[in-house]
Amino acid sequence: MPAVPIGLLAAAAAEGYDRAFTPSDGVLVVLGFTMVLTFMALIMTRRLTPMVALIVVPTIFGLFAGAGFGLGDMVIDAVKSMAPTAALLMFAIMYFGIMIDVGLFDPLIRLITRLLGDDPAKVVLGTALLAGAVSLDGDGSTTFIITTSAMLPIYLRLGMSPVVLTCVAGLMNGTLNIVPWGGPTVRAASALSLEPTDIFVPMLPSLATGLVLSLTFAWFLGLGERRRLAGAVDTTRIEATRGDGLLGAPRLFRGAESKPGAAATLRTGNIVTVRGAREAVAATALVDAADTAMADTMLDPNRPTLRPKLIWVNLVLTVAVMALLIMDLFPLAYVFMVGAAIALIVNFPKLKNQADEIVAHAPSIVGVVSMVLAAGVLVGVLNGTGMVTAMASWITSVIPTEMGPFLAVITGVLSIPFTFFMSNDAFYFGILPVLAESASHFGIAPVEMARASITGQPVHLQSPLVPAILLLVSLANVNLGDHHRKVLWRAALVSLAMLAVGVLVGVIPVGR
Repeated sequence: MPAVPIGLLAAAAAEGYDRAFTPSDGVLVVLGFTMVLTFMALIMTRRLTPMVALIVVPTIFGLFAGAGFGLGDMVIDAVKSMAPTAALLMFAIMYFGIMIDVGLFDPLIRLITRLLGDDPAKVVLGTALLAGAVSLDGDGSTTFIITTSAMLPIYLRLGMSPVVLTCVAGLMNGTLNIVPWGGPTVRAASALSLEPTDIFVPMLPSLATGLVLSLTFAWFLGLGERRRLAGAVDTTRIEATRGDGLLGAPRLFRGAESKPGAAATLRTGNIVTVRGAREAVAATALVDAADTAMADTMLDPNRPTLRPKLIWVNLVLTVAVMALLIMDLFPLAYVFMVGAAIALIVNFPKLKNQADEIVAHAPSIVGVVSMVLAAGVLVGVLNGTGMVTAMASWITSVIPTEMGPFLAVITGVLSIPFTFFMSNDAFYFGILPVLAESASHFGIAPVEMARASITGQPVHLQSPLVPAILLLVSLANVNLGDHHRKVLWRAALVSLAMLAVGVLVGVIPVGR
């Protein structure tokens, strides 16, 4: 299949930078894929933190790609485009942190605890169901904040691995990301001049399959945690403290007895059996609760920040914020800015208390926002040097002409790695139109290509280029590489299953 020039906007932008030299497309392709693989290897082997890797690796490869003195402008342009997202995450964390501190979620967490009990398998399945329900609003950041605030205390109390939480939440959110009000379906519809419902409705069997498979993965992950923790946690202590307040958590966290940021390692109780003791100790050592961004959810039930008399006011405010997010009347960042400001005024009218509350959540905010802004280096280098354009053009050029009748399936398979290595905008507005135009010569309709293109979303949502996943791992204090090791192969299987079901029910053609 002949190469087709794509990504003209990115190419034009690249020409506007003060570059030292311009490598050939072949060199850019090699550099692009090598850069992404190097970044993934460094974070998955824990040689570098994601933030450091996001800055250092693209900088080095950008210089090899001839960025020269234009490298700074490339990065700043990308950072400017990410500023609204950084602001959104900053004030969203602050808002929900305030709501957690004042006790808005305490009744919900107690209800979940009563329903799920102390069975890790039920806890993980409950995590999946909660993440799936909240994901229906189409916003990953909101999903991860609510899911983490509700479920992380239970994981910490039982000594469960927070990586399981991030894996299940990320998997469910990625599967549901194809809803018609979500980003990828709208982008595919816009790029090919289609109606989102024409893409989404025929894909309902695929979506159902993806959800069933994701829930199955969640159940088996829960069974694994049940086996690992069997007999290793002193459940009598848990039962004795269950009525003592929020989750019966040990009172070792921020609040009346400890200052913000003080070290306090979570302990789930005495080890009561020799068998499995080592695994239990390792599990509880995974998390330093005071360093966990959502450590606020484990506060003493008598913490001075509680505002039980204002719970209905805070609930109404939160419902209003959520409604505005769904109605999309204002930019999301502005909604959370105003919401956080009102929450501070209502719950902490004194200036000193407002300042203390802001400072208390500063570690969470810095960790997330720094990674989002650091991701601007990777995005800037990919776009500014023309790597994205060269990589996309190369992929379309190496597809043999005889594979034309299978372009819909090929597009579905390509959407898995491509939406992970690049933004949805680059894939849906740069690559999909080219593939759809080529497929039209083989009788494959654009809407069929669009359906195939959204099957890679379970993997896309795990990409370090997606701010929401950076938020999730930061809130749970999970290393991004650990998250990827557990979630990527499962997400890939969910994507392939959704593609296969689309083919089986005839909404994605094969061999036409």
